[in-house]
Amino acid sequence: MRSTGLVPADGVSAGGDRRDVSDVVGVLVLGGCAVWSLVTAALRDGRPEGVLLAVLAVSAGYAAGRIGGALLPVAVPAACALAGPVVTLAAPGLDPGRGFAVPLGHLGATAALLTLSAGAACCAAWATPVPGVRTALRLLAAGIAVAAGVAGSVTGCVCCAAVLVCSLGAGRVRRGPGVAALTLLTALAAGAAWAVAADVLPEGLTESAAGGLSSRRVGLWHDAWRLARSHWLLGVGPGRFGQSGTAVAAADGTPHSAPLQMAAEQGLAGVALLAAAFCWLLYALWRTDRPAPQALTAGVALSLLAVVASVGNALSFTAVTAGAGVLAGLATAHPLAEEAESGARPPRDGPAE
Repeated sequence: MRSTGLVPADGVSAGGDRRDVSDVVGVLVLGGCAVWSLVTAALRDGRPEGVLLAVLAVSAGYAAGRIGGALLPVAVPAACALAGPVVTLAAPGLDPGRGFAVPLGHLGATAALLTLSAGAACCAAWATPVPGVRTALRLLAAGIAVAAGVAGSVTGCVCCAAVLVCSLGAGRVRRGPGVAALTLLTALAAGAAWAVAADVLPEGLTESAAGGLSSRRVGLWHDAWRLARSHWLLGVGPGRFGQSGTAVAAADGTPHSAPLQMAAEQGLAGVALLAAAFCWLLYALWRTDRPAPQALTAGVALSLLAVVASVGNALSFTAVTAGAGVLAGLATAHPLAEEAESGARPPRDGPAE
């Protein structure tokens, strides 16, 4: 439903109600992720620290993004865009390893962080009314894509370029259909990973996928699928994938696919909670009263992160989960200057712009 644009007498806008609803949903979903990891860890002698740290990182990042976006809606996203490449260069351990990099490029945190950085730059561009600053911020996003290519992250380069292109066209897309398309894109990526893991694709497609993803990764996915089928209710326990008789060794003990890791370690409920966490982020972007282009730009970056996480180990890094929370918070924050302006403005009839 479209907002009526009315400002109630008590100064509380309909946009504030929308933000309250999405915040409550986020608390419930993230709380459920934390509680379920503790339950499965207790019953399966697992280690829930990784999941708990990821939940904390997303929560803290989201809160920080909301605060920063409210105080400095252009400067803070721009600073975050610059911070991503710096963190990537300063932490060489973000490279997922040579055995998982060829030939798609770095599918782990390197591509994810640079994608989030490009998204932050494009969100800052939509937040500023100054054309010259907007152009400079979009050039920054393009520079991040080039830097990803120079660093050898083919996936990062493609994702950053996709964020920039989609952001340029976001002004012509309605919020609802755009969010629906992003949800479908992520579902298709996760479904493709499941199909490869379950070995249900035709022989030609299976061989093509194995060649593009590397035999080690596909082997890990098969192991995760086997564990998920055998322990569909509770999984084998958080952090116990590498200790559960997997046929293919992984140095980090993960199957390099977030949905498959959740299925193997926390069962179907874990997969549902992971999907709910992503849907909450898109829901918050759909409900926010920030301009649609800014919300959709953040949605594109987060959706591409979800795609990368479906075929990589990006969510195993705290910097990535915190960065996702920061970007979502920035895109859903309501600048204090606009809040004061709308509160001082008398009520008006008619639809909002």
